Amino acid sequence: MSTTPEIHKGLAGVIADETAISKVNADTNSLLYRGYPVQDLASTKTFEEVALLLWDGELPDTARLKEFEDFERAHRSLDADLKKIIDDLPTDCHPMDVCRTAVSFWGACDADSEDSSPEAEMHKAWQLFASMPAVVCYDQRRRRGEDPVPPREDLDYCDNFLWMAFEKIPAPEVKEAFKVSMVLYAEHSFNASTFTARVITSSLSDLHSAVCGAIGALKGPLHGGANEAVQHTFDEIGVIQGESQAEAKTRAKAWMDDALAQKKKVMGFGHRVYKNGDSRVPTMQKSFFDMVEHFNRHDIIGLYQGLAESMDEVKGIKPNLDYPAGPTYHLMGFDTPTFTPIFVCSRLTGWTAHIMEQRAQNSLIRPLSAYNGVDERKVP
Repeated sequence: MSTTPEIHKGLAGVIADETAISKVNADTNSLLYRGYPVQDLASTKTFEEVALLLWDGELPDTARLKEFEDFERAHRSLDADLKKIIDDLPTDCHPMDVCRTAVSFWGACDADSEDSSPEAEMHKAWQLFASMPAVVCYDQRRRRGEDPVPPREDLDYCDNFLWMAFEKIPAPEVKEAFKVSMVLYAEHSFNASTFTARVITSSLSDLHSAVCGAIGALKGPLHGGANEAVQHTFDEIGVIQGESQAEAKTRAKAWMDDALAQKKKVMGFGHRVYKNGDSRVPTMQKSFFDMVEHFNRHDIIGLYQGLAESMDEVKGIKPNLDYPAGPTYHLMGFDTPTFTPIFVCSRLTGWTAHIMEQRAQNSLIRPLSAYNGVDERKVP
């Protein structure tokens, strides 16, 4: 009988704990938030309502929603000390480093940092939700040499986010596409960044430390950074003015065929959980096509379709959410390095919901390893 332990590289297939926050329904290939299909939430609910659903377990009534909206609108501004810290950071550092630094600052300044009561944790989650968009927009504008745009309390979350980024009220189509992306990115079970947050929480560390760790995990191109990598691929192939969609598709397929022949890792395709395609893609893809129409950027469609078709034909691998999300943010006007920080603003909801769930029924997460080094030996 073999005593060799079975190794699950990357914890693939390992069920580490239970969660009531989200699941992928294999029967319908649909991502569920607290039982609701995410595509239905994205088409009918605001991001604020979805955030409360993840935290509270149920969609909010009118009073609960108003309480949250009033809090969020009143806590959008950045502290002068944090602005100075951001200004002192190099503009060639990644914007995710700025997000991580901001959360660390907030944690260090929070008088209730060590208070892990449900009420204190929820307050911290609300504060992060309200303040992080200002960090992302402030940082993008400073990198462009533009003056910061103060938040407006008369605008809802998505309108205010886009206002702080571009100093204009977005068209309804742009706001809707942005909202859809935020809902779709909000939560996805025990993904790498969420699991990181739960591991840190399991040691009884504070919420801000757990979120800092989650941001670090999300930064990687195999996780949240994939939406940036998708846009880098589009930029590498390039848009040619006056080119037909068929010609662009041919160029994209040639690029993909060459990349696959060289065994390059092409981001935006495949998923550890989905076996029949990412259920979020059709909803996000519709928003991407809406942005193509709105900004009259049909030149990008050939690249988008050519890459996806080639990957499917050669590898049988379909796009994940990052594939349509990256070019959608690009068309809206966001700088490519800002894509993953936008993801942070969305996934804060899922992270903090999991932090609170972990805290409520905690057990230290400490897996074993199989040693494959040299046998015990004497020190010479």
